[in-house]
Amino acid sequence: MSTAPKFTVTTWLIILIASIGFLFDTYELLMTPLVAAPAIAELLKIPLNNPIVTDWVGRLLWIAALCGGVFGLLGGWLVDKFGRKTVMAGSIFLYSLSPFAAAYATSLPTFIFFRSTTFIGVCVEFVAAITWLAEVFEDKHQKERWLGITQAFASLGGVLVTTISFWISAHAKDLGHIGLPLALGATDPGAWRYLLMTGLLPAIPIALLLPFVPESKVWKDRRAAGTLKRPSFTALFAPELRRVTLVTAALSACAYGIAFGALQVTVARVTPGLPELKPQAVALAPLRKEADGLNKQLNEMAPTDPARKELIGQIKANFGKQKPINDEVKKMADTVQFHQEMGGLVGRIILAILLIIGISRVTLLRLFQVPALIVLPITYFILFKDGGSTFLWAYAVCGLLVVAQFSYFGEYLPKVFPTHLRGTGGSFATNVGGRMIGTSMSLVTTSFLAPMLAGGAELVKPMHVAQAAGYVAVTMAVLSLLIGLFLPEPKSESLEE
Repeated sequence: MSTAPKFTVTTWLIILIASIGFLFDTYELLMTPLVAAPAIAELLKIPLNNPIVTDWVGRLLWIAALCGGVFGLLGGWLVDKFGRKTVMAGSIFLYSLSPFAAAYATSLPTFIFFRSTTFIGVCVEFVAAITWLAEVFEDKHQKERWLGITQAFASLGGVLVTTISFWISAHAKDLGHIGLPLALGATDPGAWRYLLMTGLLPAIPIALLLPFVPESKVWKDRRAAGTLKRPSFTALFAPELRRVTLVTAALSACAYGIAFGALQVTVARVTPGLPELKPQAVALAPLRKEADGLNKQLNEMAPTDPARKELIGQIKANFGKQKPINDEVKKMADTVQFHQEMGGLVGRIILAILLIIGISRVTLLRLFQVPALIVLPITYFILFKDGGSTFLWAYAVCGLLVVAQFSYFGEYLPKVFPTHLRGTGGSFATNVGGRMIGTSMSLVTTSFLAPMLAGGAELVKPMHVAQAAGYVAVTMAVLSLLIGLFLPEPKSESLEE
């Protein structure tokens, strides 16, 4: 009976780097909903509650996801071509430097460009990191254990970025300007710029630690021996790999579809309709109607019209009246977000434990798929109407069941593709299936289903978004369960070349 190798300082450094990478993957991505609206409003020089801001937030998310999917797919090929550690390091530096550069943006195109390169870095890093981890651990049980444990750190990224955002909002006026641009008439830089600057944090420990950890021995030895085949996208559709390529991409699309088509829209679009926020909804209705009218007038004016200044003043005054009410809604939204993040963290931990126990990979996926098919419709079609702690805990369970599947793919994908295609195959499933197709479900929920249920885009209310999210989530869950029937069990620890 073989004994697992003892951990060395290098082993712990590998685990530390992977954990930092996964944590900041989420940290960098979840900056977007925190900085997008204030950044767009400042760069376009319009009020925060102008509909144009909302439109551009949606476009930004779509553009960034599309760029991440396309270039993330290319990144997977680069992982197989130039090495796991090399590409992982480059992607971490890309998503560290990009938000820092975005903090100094003075135009919307520049801001969107650097948010897109951030997304690209994250998409590439995830595939590079799981491929690297899967190959630097030679012992099967150590590999499974630490792939699960390190990915659990991804759920802490959302908690960390929210905490830092709160701190910056409270202390922004005490921070130095550091050459940051100022909004028209402002005396201090916007808090969103400081938050973006913190995106540089992962580059510091990674730069210090990377020289002390090895490249994947499997990849390096085969390349040196000349036995490493060239990575190819067409090879993913060879008869022996076609099934696993298509099935994993479809399953990834379903998981991301639930996350973006239901969980992500819940915080901002569904939460305001909870029963406990009914007084706030009643108070906000006339103020928002007034704001819509004022913003419509503003958007129809020429940029040089002198009447714009007075109209913007009225819009800001309206926003001031809305703020204390919106603050109450924001507190509830933060509570809802917290339950999702904690649910996701627990889901990743449970998955790590089940991996250590040694359950078969196909059975393991179903342990999350089947309950999701039950909990998701109950949460959105029934419990949302009653609100309260029952809805919050059910929503946390939704996060648990969906986020655990992300970690599942991180552990499963390196097992089913040969060495020369591990990055390419994992990237195809995650980026094409998940980030390019799955994320589009957010548009299906908010721009198609919800308006259809409401009878028009202008009539959409949170209850319509909740119903639409429920329909999308159930559809994705059913498809996931059915497609999962075709998922092959990994044949061996190392697929033959």
